[in-house]
Amino acid sequence: MAEIAEEQPRRGASGTCRCVLDSLLRRRPAIRYDGPFPRNFDAVVLVSPVWLGRLAGPMRSFVARRQDHLPAVAVISVAGGRGEFDVVAEIADLIGEEPIISADFTAREVEDGTCSGRLRTFGVALLGAEEAHAAARRSCLSPQVA
Repeated sequence: MAEIAEEQPRRGASGTCRCVLDSLLRRRPAIRYDGPFPRNFDAVVLVSPVWLGRLAGPMRSFVARRQDHLPAVAVISVAGGRGEFDVVAEIADLIGEEPIISADFTAREVEDGTCSGRLRTFGVALLGAEEAHAAARRSCLSPQVA
C-alpha cells in the first residue's frame, strides 16, 4: 500500500475551492508518491475519492504521471453520496484501456462497514480478472498467435 499526497495540503475554504476547481477543470495538482514502483506488480488497485462526480485531482495527477508504468488497473471509488459519476471512464482515458474491474462505494458504506461484503467480492473478482487479463495479454503478445 502507498499513499499519494499533495504537495500543498487542502485546508479551509481555499482548500475546498481548489478541490472544486481541480474537479471542474480536471487539473492535475502537484503530488508526492514514495511508494513502490507500480510496474513491479501484476495489478494495481487505485482507491480514490470522487470530487464533484470526477476523479480526485491527486489521483488524476498520479495516473497521468504513471500511465506508462501501470500494469493491470482495478479501481475503487468512494463518493460522498450516490450520484452520477464515472471515474472509471476518466482513468480509462488516461491509461488508454479499461480497468480490469471496478467498484463504487459511498463514504457512509466505508464508515459504517457495510461495504465489507462487497469489498470481499471485489477482491475475489479481482483475482479472476487479473488472471484473465494476464492470459489475454500473453496471447496477444505471443509471436505464435496468428
